[in-house]
Amino acid sequence: MMYFMNAMTKTPDATRLKLLEAAFSEIHRNGFQAASLAQILSDTGLTKGALYHHFPDKKALGLAVIEEAIRPRLSSIMFDPLRDTDRPLSAMQSLLAAKAAENDPWVVALGCPLNNLIQEMSPIDEEFRLRLNSLFQDWVETVKQSLLRGQASGEVIKSVDASETAFFIVSALEGCIGMSKNTQSVSAFRGCLSQLSRFLESLKSQKAK
Repeated sequence: MMYFMNAMTKTPDATRLKLLEAAFSEIHRNGFQAASLAQILSDTGLTKGALYHHFPDKKALGLAVIEEAIRPRLSSIMFDPLRDTDRPLSAMQSLLAAKAAENDPWVVALGCPLNNLIQEMSPIDEEFRLRLNSLFQDWVETVKQSLLRGQASGEVIKSVDASETAFFIVSALEGCIGMSKNTQSVSAFRGCLSQLSRFLESLKSQKAK
């Protein structure tokens, strides 16, 4: 369950990286509110002093996980494949096919770490909500810009509203993961991704099909 992207974090400090990796895993398993600092320290073999040297409190650690663990992972998996392509629909379909082919049980068992935190923390903590919304909106903007390039290249039909469609695509993917977590069904997850891929196909121009 190694989702943490060491190479893409903001600091090379090994102690900080260990804490963020362990915190990410603990929060992904149990949620932020139930996450145990004692367990994080046990997983890393570090002391409370080391933890509080880098993070003044649990909230600061959680916010750092959003920016330095979840954001890099999303960037690597979801943003980067769309940033330069002029065939975004095909790129997204390939991404969905790859996710559907994964045999990682944690995808369905634990869900998306971003969506989990949005559901848990956005209603109760404004700073968490703003950080999480910023990441979500960056994802939507990445998809939007890719759709605009797709329209310019002729892959995406001109009538598509890039802004609204990007919001829908990201929300639909998060919904697939979230509801599959609730049902604990890999087949439901794959079926939902397949339907989303069909929707993307419907956005292609005739010459792109």
